[in-house]
Amino acid sequence: EETYVAPRTPVEEVLAGIWAELLRLERVGVEESFFDLGGHSLLATRVVSRVRELFGVELPLRALFEGPTVAALAGRVEEIRRADLPVLPAVLPTERTGALPLSFAQERLWFIDRMEPGSATYNIPAALRLTGALDERALERALGEIVRRHEALRITFGEVDGSPVQVIAPFDGFALPVEDLSGLGDADREAAAKRRAGDEASHAFDLSAGPLFRAALLRLGEEDHVLLLTMHHIVSDGWSMGVLFRELSALYEAYREGRESPLPDLPVQYADYAVWQREQLAGEVLDRQLAYWKERLGGAPELLELSTDHPRPAVQTFRGATVPVEFSAELLERLQALGRGEGATLYMTLLSTFQVLLSKYSGSEDIVVGSPIAGRTRGEVEGLIGFFVNTLVLRADLAGDPSFRETLRRVREATLGAYEHQEVPFEKLVAELQPERSLSHSPLFQVLFTLQNAEGGGSALPGLEVGGVGAAMEIAKYDLSLDLVATPQGLRGGLNYSTDLFERGTIDRMLGHLERVLEQVAADADVRLSQLELLGGPERALVLEEWNRTAAEVPADRCIHELFEEQAERTPAAVALRFEEESLTYADLDERANRLANHLRRRGVRPETRVGICLERGPELVVAMLAVMKAGGAYVPLDPAYPAERLAFMLADSGAPLLLTRLPLPEGLAPDAVEIVCLDADRERIEAKSAQAPAAGVRPENVAYVIYTSGSTGTPKGVMVPHRGVPNLAYAQAR
Repeated sequence: EETYVAPRTPVEEVLAGIWAELLRLERVGVEESFFDLGGHSLLATRVVSRVRELFGVELPLRALFEGPTVAALAGRVEEIRRADLPVLPAVLPTERTGALPLSFAQERLWFIDRMEPGSATYNIPAALRLTGALDERALERALGEIVRRHEALRITFGEVDGSPVQVIAPFDGFALPVEDLSGLGDADREAAAKRRAGDEASHAFDLSAGPLFRAALLRLGEEDHVLLLTMHHIVSDGWSMGVLFRELSALYEAYREGRESPLPDLPVQYADYAVWQREQLAGEVLDRQLAYWKERLGGAPELLELSTDHPRPAVQTFRGATVPVEFSAELLERLQALGRGEGATLYMTLLSTFQVLLSKYSGSEDIVVGSPIAGRTRGEVEGLIGFFVNTLVLRADLAGDPSFRETLRRVREATLGAYEHQEVPFEKLVAELQPERSLSHSPLFQVLFTLQNAEGGGSALPGLEVGGVGAAMEIAKYDLSLDLVATPQGLRGGLNYSTDLFERGTIDRMLGHLERVLEQVAADADVRLSQLELLGGPERALVLEEWNRTAAEVPADRCIHELFEEQAERTPAAVALRFEEESLTYADLDERANRLANHLRRRGVRPETRVGICLERGPELVVAMLAVMKAGGAYVPLDPAYPAERLAFMLADSGAPLLLTRLPLPEGLAPDAVEIVCLDADRERIEAKSAQAPAAGVRPENVAYVIYTSGSTGTPKGVMVPHRGVPNLAYAQAR
């Protein structure tokens, strides 16, 4: 455990997995190298065969007996796979006589800062609880030496002829401010420490003035301190934090013991890398790398359409929250075994599963996610603090309802290809592909996936117990960001989400669905994606049973107008209908409908007699509908705004012998076979009829009205709707 180095590339991880799996099958001891094969020539042949199968690389068998470690063999495989790609020269110190350019990644953050100055979105904070006898002077000196060693921590950003440049300040000492909170009570002291940590994390940097690295020490007690460290992302990244903590540990130990710095001089600085990147990623080198990405991402969806709880805002606010993730050690072990069997890394296995879940949620078979990569392909920059991290755009093709095993193979190939072409900065990729830009979401992808190689950042300080303070920033740079790490206790991490889009309950359900998919693929890698179940027992019962308990008591033995009459009897004085300044009570509406119904009965309306109604919206239209049903007929609504040909067709097709309308008659509605009742011309005769409802003799199965389809694909068709269907709808709407 002390000498093992976590695999650094997908190829190395795949080879390590193959080796461990084959050794288990052979029941021999696990080794870190291939040279001690002894009589296991069959095992060596299997390794060569798997390398050929997974990577398309033909390794000579003797290569396994020449003493390479897993890492060395991975390097040889990658070298062969990248043979057609140009070999880039080393990063070398550059002259500091002229303006120093920004790296591509720095340029993007500089531009974002110019668009939204005063934002803390790209702060990288750390709050460490230090318990024990702290040597404050040694800590201050150690932090000062780190600032001296790394020019990136002394950078500010200016402009020359409208272009941004790096300005490196000379090192003129470092002071660690100390704030004494020890005089407060226990509760107040803890609250103050968390508040200060939150304030420090959310305090924006000024890129033009600096400094872009801040440190402060809170003294809570004689042996209780909190160290606050904050850097802007433009000069740091996750790997850099590991570098900082390792150097801080070594320097603090040396200075506490009265020794000098044990760290060797840095061969290059971040500015040297920025110059190198600008020089190398141009011309043919850049064109060949970009050609891969253009082909890979051509036609990819620009937005992953997930079902959200809230509409996407026009401008991202970056408000977010994080839900912790915990999956069991037993599940982790089964997922690792699955990956080994398929020549895939744990990263590839988890990424495949996450993309499958996103496919289920979005209904899309073309899933694009982003994934950060250290971006330190040159050995000379591995020990630097700076902004090197790059983001790979990983596209998964889930078409054809593949098995998960096939899905994993597709994702493995996509991941390996992306790593082989990782030199292209994400910023250059966006500029080249030119996706439609929007302030509402990030370009190319909106969901991020990360699997950390190892837990922790090496933040141990000799003689001190180091812990966290728990003052997380509530920020979300993407719609969703899943961050996992494999630990002896299982998979741990968090799902960060935009609170503008999602509620906490939705994210909790999503994690439950992810765990269920992980369990299913770990149990059977040949399961088809369509067969994967998201819902657990309680959720399935809720969705399929509880939410489908739609049975309701609806009066099935009465017609629409009869139910209206019952309501009119219960609340005669209540307002039933309003139109502009006019209103009718239930009693008024019922009485007017009864008089018209009796008039219609005198005109021969009986059960299911079709009666056309061609009226503008208003009280008369509602009176007419009720009157036709009270008379036993079925009304046919005819919109006066329709073309005359359509109105004439509907009237003739329905076979209506009677038409209710007003003067002047609508154009085209004066057929000889239809009797016309004009509500305005016949008003006196209608109002002279009885106000009592007639005995219509209709039943719920009789037709209440005939509604015509739009006819957009051909001739309009009349649909006959019986009385019994309408109360069910009306009662459901009322509920």
